[in-house]
Amino acid sequence: MASHTHSQEHQHNDAAPAAPGCCDAHKQSHTSTAAIDSTATAIDPVCGMKVKPDSAHRAEHAGHEYLFCSAGCRAKFVADPLRYLAPEKGAEPPPPMVPGTKYTCPMHPEIVRDAPGTCPICGMALEPMMPSLDDGENPELTDFRRRFLWTLPLSIAVFALAMFGHAFTALSATVRTWLEFALAAPVVLWAGWPFAERWAQSIANRSPNMWTLIGTGVIAAFGYSVVAAVAPQVFPESFHEHGRVGVYFEAAAIIVSLTLLGQILELKARSSTSAAIKSLLGLAPKTARRVREGGAEEDVALDQVQVGDRLRVRPGEKVPVDGVVVEGRSSIDESMLTGEPIPVEKKPGDAVIGATLNGTGSLVIRAEKVGAETALAQIVSLVAQAQRTRAPMQRLADKVSVWFVLAVMTVALATFFVWGVFGPQPSWTYAIVNAVAVLIIACPCALGLATPMTIMVASGRAAHAGVLFRDAEAIERLRTIDTLIVDKTGTLTQGRPAFRDVVAMAGTSADEVLRLAASIEQGSEHPLAAAIVAEARRRGLALQAAADFESATGSGVRGRVAAQSVLLGSAALVSEAGVDIANLRDEAERLRQEGASVVFLAADGRALGLIAVADPIKDSTPEAVAALHAAGWRLIMATGDGKTTAQAIAARLGIDEVHGEVRPQDKAALVATLKAQGRRVAMAGDGINDAPALAAADVGIAMGTGTDVAMSSAQVTLVKGDLRGIVRALAISRSAVTNMRQNLGLAFVYNALGVPLAAGVLYPFTGLLLSPMIAALAMSLSSVSVIGNALRLRATRV
Repeated sequence: MASHTHSQEHQHNDAAPAAPGCCDAHKQSHTSTAAIDSTATAIDPVCGMKVKPDSAHRAEHAGHEYLFCSAGCRAKFVADPLRYLAPEKGAEPPPPMVPGTKYTCPMHPEIVRDAPGTCPICGMALEPMMPSLDDGENPELTDFRRRFLWTLPLSIAVFALAMFGHAFTALSATVRTWLEFALAAPVVLWAGWPFAERWAQSIANRSPNMWTLIGTGVIAAFGYSVVAAVAPQVFPESFHEHGRVGVYFEAAAIIVSLTLLGQILELKARSSTSAAIKSLLGLAPKTARRVREGGAEEDVALDQVQVGDRLRVRPGEKVPVDGVVVEGRSSIDESMLTGEPIPVEKKPGDAVIGATLNGTGSLVIRAEKVGAETALAQIVSLVAQAQRTRAPMQRLADKVSVWFVLAVMTVALATFFVWGVFGPQPSWTYAIVNAVAVLIIACPCALGLATPMTIMVASGRAAHAGVLFRDAEAIERLRTIDTLIVDKTGTLTQGRPAFRDVVAMAGTSADEVLRLAASIEQGSEHPLAAAIVAEARRRGLALQAAADFESATGSGVRGRVAAQSVLLGSAALVSEAGVDIANLRDEAERLRQEGASVVFLAADGRALGLIAVADPIKDSTPEAVAALHAAGWRLIMATGDGKTTAQAIAARLGIDEVHGEVRPQDKAALVATLKAQGRRVAMAGDGINDAPALAAADVGIAMGTGTDVAMSSAQVTLVKGDLRGIVRALAISRSAVTNMRQNLGLAFVYNALGVPLAAGVLYPFTGLLLSPMIAALAMSLSSVSVIGNALRLRATRV
């Protein structure tokens, strides 16, 4: 199987705030997303920029050499290394080189960092770009669980004291206030510290997000309560109730605990989206059995296998790497990579794919591709790349989120003043409660997660069905296609000519015609020659060596077989040699009408017969064509083959429109013409000649059995090279877009209902208000519901 060389990661550094004293020349680099050279291997410890290994600015400290982006950064480092290597007491200096694992934001894939952290745009926890089977639990999940479990009793205690403390007459109002403060302070100041950091980051980066709302709400409730406890005399009489100024320590603490709980649930759910990649990684065996010179065998780690090694694959074992069978016969189950459930028979000379499952026979294979070059590694890379891209629908959500946060801040402010001025007594107490509830319930986390989670799950599901999407846009766009242009050879057909028929003139046997033709073709490398020779050998015909062999490019071959002068080629070639083939023309035309290519055989100036060779239609093609027609697609064949052959294939398959004898540029022009007519065009092909059309189409679909050039020009790759994969891809595309719309709808409806409810619009009619604690719980559940809906795609039937 051809490798997917187009799977390259386009990584971007995040907009990290410039370090104190960072050189002015690079401050701009810290305030905008910038592309990173893939060869960069070091970090400037002063400003955090990526630095190429050949940087001239270097300094050594504690046995490590550090690289810098400029002389200014180097000078600051040399003056005070510990300021940049260990800013916190007891902290370990960071390593001078970039770790192998990269981390990115699931909502903003342009953010790439070398260590775990939070996204500077949305505040979401960064995730590994390439999950590993060795990955333990998410460190942020571990940290949040610890904070949640240690402080949950305090939150419950402060809640109980606030709700029922007045029943304890032995406790004065002032004592109850300070007890609530003592219980709530660890929750807000320690458990809620990560949220406060994200709130500050959103302000500093001028990037309003969910943490802007949550942080503002918690700080407002807790800060107001602290002032009320320390200086109650500064508040007007209307703020006093039950002998004290009303405080909301319990609201601040419960909001932090519920937000922690929501983050724990969300992080657990998000970890499920990497299950597809981990399951693909788990397909690869850990070891391979290498056959040494002399026949001795040994088990070696998979990473020790080299190209050219001979490997034994025993019955029931997985094929360790991509290679070619050199000994043995067996059937191999390739369904885990191709989606095709029927085992494939393998014999010497056949290619095998790493991680597929051997049947009952024993094989010896020669390793052809190892490590990152294997089909499995390329598939994993493609899936990871697709999961990090954003769908066009997400761009709308991103734009809406920023303005939505600003609008919510405005609504919260308006709610505060309207309740304070016009609300019932204690009006300003109601003002604070309702404003905080608006800030909490309107968190746009669900809106931001709506499409990234769907894309991650859909990409993994597609990979298991033998379909590789290069990016999220391809997933969203495929469902809009109404016209499919297909190449013939290798797409509709197998791409390997096979013997079809032999016709002999009177007085000559069919076997004699085939024997002479195969004898003269032994010296040719043309695919038609291989088919003729293979059939002769299958029949057990005795071939003879050809002398004086000559090849006429595109026309045929000539030479001597024993005492005979043999000519094999096109009608034009043999006619030019003065051979009469009139008696064979009708039979030749009949075979051409059936899609076969015909060559004529003559010996010593006399026609002996003809041989027909055809490129067989793939067994799966008729089913795929019928399914695509049922989906409402118009199918057009564009091939470089002759028009007669093309028409014959199209007639057998029910293709709607045929273009024969087209050049590569003609296919691209056909795509442009159809797009100008308002058609949404997909192009499916497998050869270098298809690459221009694949790139020009709205969606390019490459056969995984084709050339790397074709796959690098396409947005979708069918691992098996089976057109039924398009049907699977279409089903996943439609389900994914429906899922994205459902998620966005859930998020918008939730906020559309939640914000007015939190603001208290129903109070005049029902007397009901939404507690900030209930708002925090609802906010967390909305995010979890969006993720849960996205995970349903794993059960999509294709």
